[in-house]
Order: sequence, then structure tokens, then C-alpha cells
Amino acid sequence: MSQTRLELLNDLFHRWCGEEITSVNKLPASGSPREYYRITGTGTTVIGAINLDREENEAFISFSKHFRSKGLAVPEIYLIDLENNAYLQEDLGDTTLFDYQFKVRDNGDFPSQLKEVYKAVLTELQKFQITGSVGLDYSVCYPRSSFDRLSMQWDLSYFKYYFLKLAGIPFNEQNLENDYNTLIEYLLAQDTNYFLYRDFQSKNVMLRDGKPCFIDYQGGRKGALQYDVASLLYDSKADLPPEIREELLEHYIDGLVNYPSVDPQKFRESYYSYVLIRIMQAMGAYGFRGFYEKKTHFLQSIPYALNDLKWILENVTFSIEIPTLLNVFKHLIAAPKLKRFKDKVGRTSTLTVHINSFSYKHGIPDDPHGHGGGYVFDCRVVTNPGKLEAYKCLTGKEKPLIEYLDQQADVNEFLSNTFALVDMSVDKYEERNFSHLMVGFGCTGGQHRSVYCAEKLAVHLRESQNVQVTLWHRELD
Repeated sequence: MSQTRLELLNDLFHRWCGEEITSVNKLPASGSPREYYRITGTGTTVIGAINLDREENEAFISFSKHFRSKGLAVPEIYLIDLENNAYLQEDLGDTTLFDYQFKVRDNGDFPSQLKEVYKAVLTELQKFQITGSVGLDYSVCYPRSSFDRLSMQWDLSYFKYYFLKLAGIPFNEQNLENDYNTLIEYLLAQDTNYFLYRDFQSKNVMLRDGKPCFIDYQGGRKGALQYDVASLLYDSKADLPPEIREELLEHYIDGLVNYPSVDPQKFRESYYSYVLIRIMQAMGAYGFRGFYEKKTHFLQSIPYALNDLKWILENVTFSIEIPTLLNVFKHLIAAPKLKRFKDKVGRTSTLTVHINSFSYKHGIPDDPHGHGGGYVFDCRVVTNPGKLEAYKCLTGKEKPLIEYLDQQADVNEFLSNTFALVDMSVDKYEERNFSHLMVGFGCTGGQHRSVYCAEKLAVHLRESQNVQVTLWHRELD
């Protein structure tokens, strides 16, 4: 973090509570350019936000104040400095709904306690959408005040140009545009007088003391109820089982009895059309970040989205005529260029990837399986935290060091290239029914960079590949 940002955050924090800062840790970046920092004083912790987009800041701050006035669980805004594009907000902790579910799901099962959490989230969502919409200042919405025709056209074009074309999917452009117009007309004919959260996914729901709190609604606008429900239940990386999605959908619809102005039957009739436009919006984002910007971790969501589309095509009948669009989905599911992403979900693999970290001072570990293959990556080329007093005694498994390396551009580039090579080998090894792949990360002491990179690869493979992963830190163990 630059000195200017540190001075700004220190000034805001001191003005708000009078304490001196004891630590500032940048939180991991997401798909947006917004920067978040956890700021800790002698007795207080807050989140400092820096976002150069002033209009987006104004929308978030206005929404936050309004929702809190309605008793909704959103962060309190403590101090605002719009001239410097910064503000302080309440720290809701580290546990997202996305993180929580992967802690409690066992071998793909969906335990009852997780189901109850999702139901609580959906019940709170209705309060945002219906109660929270009353008196909301939609004039601050950014970039549009409603999920209107232009908003939908942007999303559908995003899907067409950044996913279909980059993935090499054939389609008749005029016929596809005709289907787009049919879909848009149908969606706009629904009841659209509610608050549409826009990005209502499991990573934007925080769990504090087991209860849901909500963040990242700055893109909200006026729209239909169905869109946000689709966003949560078809959140690709969350990978909800179809029967769970249907049960949660029924829970949401049952809850509409508390809101007599809403017609549950009309909600149900148009729900899956909103599922389609949400999936297309998400896939456009995967294509832009993954195919175009070469951020390969965004491509990990593709197999889940393809499985969702496959389930929809097999189980849903649409009341509107969109034959070209449905045919595009069929091509997507069978597309050769997407082969390496398809069928990852639910597939049994006999491949085990053995990951290790080590110090070059003690040599490169031998392959215990006798193949002599795999990769050895030299982490000495990236930023060395061991030269900094604050991290010298830590390891690559400890949070302050992880947060520091997460911020380093050369580390992110190194890992992105590493993941791409290992992913390619995993695909080829599985095709040939190989049973073992070894990947080593070496650095000077085998304590900081190599451990961090080995841990990151293990998480990447567990999230994106159906392989067994073993992890050994030679110098630590």
C-alpha cells in the first residue's frame, strides 16, 4: 500500500475514534477495483474502503444508511471522505456464506444447518427487496436506476462477445438478437418495483454469530424479485444440489405470503427466465476475466455454470419462444473448446497431485513414486517477505504473511502461470489414466514463499479439479 493511502486511512481512523493504528492489512481483491483494508487500533477494528468511483461510493453509502434505518443487517458507515474517495465502515468479520458452506459440507452433502442458514438469508432478502425498497432514493443508483432494457442489453452483449465468441460457439447473430429482444420484453413485463441487489451471491453474505449480514449492494437498482433469488441459488461456485435449490426456492415463495402485494404464481412462472439472464451475465464475467484478461481462476466457475444450464434444459419448459438462445446453450454444453472445463463436477479421478515446499539449501525432494516427473517451481523470483522484520518469523501458512503476499503483483502473476501449467498437466494425466503428479515449490529457506505457493495451489486444485491432493512442507514438518 502506498504511503498516501496509509496516511489517508490513518487520518480517517484517528478522526473517527482518536486511536492510533496498530496494523493495516489489505483484504484480498475481488473482481472490482475497490480496495478494502482491515484497520486495527488499540481497541477497535474497522474496514477502510478506497474506491476511485465516487458515484459508486455515494450509492453504497446512501443505501447503507437507508437499510440500517429499516433495521436491516448492513455495515454501519462510520466516517466519509468523498473528496478522497474513502470511508470507514463496520467490520463484519471474515466468514462469508461461501466460506461457511465449504467448512460444513462433507463429501458434497448439504447438511440441515446449512440449509437453515440459506433459508434465513432468503427471508432477509425479501426484507431488502420489498420493505427496503420503500422510501429508497433510486436517484443515486449507479450506473442505472433500474434493471431496464439497456441494463439487460449490456448483460446479454457481455455474454455474447466475451463468452460465446471467445469460446468459439457458433450462432446466427440476428436470430440471437431476436431471441434477446423476446426475453427482454418478457422480463420487463413482470413486476419490477422492488430493490434488486444485483450481485446477491454467497460471497456477499457475511455470517456474524451465525446470523447473516450483507455487503456489496452498491450496484443495486429497481427491478424484479426473481433476479436476486436466481443469483443466490445459481451461484456457480457454491454448487447447490438441484433438489436443494428447489427446496430453497419453495421456501422463498412460501415466505411471500407475508407480502400480499406479490403474486407468488407470477413469480414462479417467470423465475427461470431470470435464471437464464443471470447465468448469462455471470458467464460473460467469467469470459471477460478468464479468456480476455487471462485471470484463469475465473474459469473455474465454468463447469458449474454448464451443469446448471444442462439441468435447466432438461427440466424447464419456457413459455416464450427463444429457439436460437436455447440452441446456443446446447452448443455450449458440448463445445470442444470448453472440454477442459466440462465434466469436472461429479467426476471420479484416480489422479493424486503431491505438492511440496522445500528449501534449495537442502536440495529438491525426490519423487517417492519413482516417476521422476512433474514440476519444480523456483519461488525465489518473487517478492521475499523474509527480508522484512514483520514477517521474518512467520510462515506461509500464517494470516499476516498470506495477506502481504496476496497484495504482491509478481506473486499473483507467478501463481496464475503456475496454475495454468498444472491444470494442463492434470487434464492430460487424467486422459491417460496416470495416477501421480508431483509439484514442488522451492525458495531460500522453505518457510515463506514456497509454503504460501504450495498452499495456494492445493486450494486451487481442490476447488477446480476432482483430484486427490497431498501437501507436505518439508522444512516445516
